[in-house]
Order: sequence, then C-alpha cells, then structure tokens
Amino acid sequence: MSSYETDQSELFKKSQPVTSVYGMDRSTRRGFLTQSALLAGAISSGFSVVSGQEKSQAAKSAAPSIPLIDTHQHLWDLKTQNLPWLKGSPEVLNHTYWLKEYAAATEGLNVIKAVYMEVDIDPAQQVMEADTLLEICQAKKTPTVAAVISGRPDSEGFAAYIRKYAGKPEIRGVRQVLHGESTEKGYCLRPQFVKSMSLLGELGLSYDLCMRPGELSDGVALAKKCPGTMFIVDHCGNADPGAFLAKPSAPLPHDPKQWKSDIQALAACSNVICKISGIIASAPKDIPFAESLAPVVNHCLDSFGPDRVVFGGDWPVCLLGGSFKDWVMALRTIIADRPVMDQEKLLHRNAQRLYRLPA
Repeated sequence: MSSYETDQSELFKKSQPVTSVYGMDRSTRRGFLTQSALLAGAISSGFSVVSGQEKSQAAKSAAPSIPLIDTHQHLWDLKTQNLPWLKGSPEVLNHTYWLKEYAAATEGLNVIKAVYMEVDIDPAQQVMEADTLLEICQAKKTPTVAAVISGRPDSEGFAAYIRKYAGKPEIRGVRQVLHGESTEKGYCLRPQFVKSMSLLGELGLSYDLCMRPGELSDGVALAKKCPGTMFIVDHCGNADPGAFLAKPSAPLPHDPKQWKSDIQALAACSNVICKISGIIASAPKDIPFAESLAPVVNHCLDSFGPDRVVFGGDWPVCLLGGSFKDWVMALRTIIADRPVMDQEKLLHRNAQRLYRLPA
C-alpha cells in the first residue's frame, strides 16, 4: 500500500458523495429524522436555532473574504519557452504570462497560494521547466509554493526522470495533456503508462487527468488499476457548458448525459478528486457566467462531495472566456448557498491538505 493510500483511505471513506434527503437509504433517513427530532427538542427547550435563510445569508456574506488556493496556475515566457500548441491558438494566449502578470490578474482576490500546472511545453524543455519552478517555489517570494510538472509516462525513461524530483517537497505531481489531436483514445491505459502511474503513487505524487469529455471512462479504468495513486480530474472533466443549456445549439459538443454518468463513476473511485476549473474558457456568449457554468460546477460538487474538490484558476487559458476575476466571482455566486465550511474546503482547505502544502 502506498503512502498516499495509507494516509487518505479513511478520509475518503468519510467523504463519499451523498444523495439528497429524498434519495437516502433507511439508515441515513433514520439519522436525518433523529437529528430533526433533536432540533425540535432544542427549539422547545429555548435554545437559539439559526434558520436556513440566516445560514444562507451568512454564507453569502462570508464568501468574498474566503481565501483562495489556486491549484491550476499556468506561467509561460515565450522568449525562452517553446509551447507548440500555441501555434494557431487565439491571439490572447500568444503573450508572455509570468509572475508579474499573474499578480496583476489576481490582485484583490485573496489568492494566498498557488500550485503551478505544467503548460504542455516542448518535451526537450521539460527539465528546464521543472527546475525553473523549483527555484520559484524555493525562493518563497510569490504565492507559487508547489508545482505539477510535465512528463511522458508512456516513456521507459519516465521513472528515471521523475525519481529526480520525487524527493523535492515542492513537486506534487505530473501531468501530460491527453486531449491533443495526436493522442488516441485509450492512450492512458497502455501498460507502460499504467506502470508509471503506479510509480507515482509509490513516490507520493499525483497525476492530473486532462482528457476529452467523451473519454472519461478511460480515467475511471486507470484509477481502478492504480488505487494507490491520487488522480485529479482537471477542468470538471473538460465539460462544455454549452451542452447543458436549456436550448443547446446543435450539434452538441459532447453527450451531457454520458459526461454526468462518467463524473459519477470517477467520484465513486476513492482515489480521484475533481478540480473545479477551466470551464469559463468555453462559456457560451451572452449568458451570465454563473448561469451557464452552474450545471457543470454543481454536478461535480454534488458527485464528489465537499472533501474531494479543489479550486483552479486556469489562468491565462481562462482568458478565452473571461478573466480570472470573472471566474472567481462566478464561482462564488454559484456556491453562495452552500455551507461556509464547504466553500472553504473547495476554495482553499482541501488544496492545502491534498497537495500537502507548506503552512
């Protein structure tokens, strides 16, 4: 059993997603009724009870002040780094976005820490990328305190590469984007890839699943093959918010029913968490962000439960749809009626714990 599996197994048992009151099993419903009876007794005994409306109002009042840990911070310097995927990308992305620009984008939003996310750099520059981020994190002069670095798990040389960084507390995981045109379905289930995923778990490192929404079932299969490794579903499984509109445009970008089912299947795997991020980049035009993004966000939150979700900014890729602030404000609006503690878990507490960030 890996160190991750040992440390997290009990937590995940407690944090499995729950259904609504109407879908409770008998034991859960009995507990609910018992709590209701106790609550009624407290009222008759003269104890002060906060109403649901008051709790909701308190949650809304607290939301703007809740700190953020951004678990999906991109940085790139086009003077020194080669990002092949930027060729042909929208002009807004074809600029240098470094620490100074990140500070400006997040100003006033109470971002207290950030976890760098690899940027699909030219594989020849992977070591340079990792070493640069190590220097930034170790300098402790910016919010960036940890990093998820690039890697090619299907390569036989991956083990030697990642072992060099496994002892660095600033390196928390690995990602290889799986939704590129050249990446075929089932790529992450190749024997060498699976072997590398198991190694990550042994080393106490995570893997970010960034894949096409129609292929999330591959992520389910991978998570089951590697129960000792923590997998993080990026960008709500890359759902397209347009697929969930009351009147979506045809053809649908993907099957929304299948996505919902696959998210629930991922949530059923105790070694998988979900990153609430990225979806503003493909938000429909002329519809308020909170309105168009809510169906995706709420399904992920309800499926994974409050203990296995983290916030990610996805800046500057988010600029394809809106600013970092647009995304934060929309998300705060969407979650405003949820308990304050659940909001805190999503926005910073879970990230601090799951990424084992410095205090």
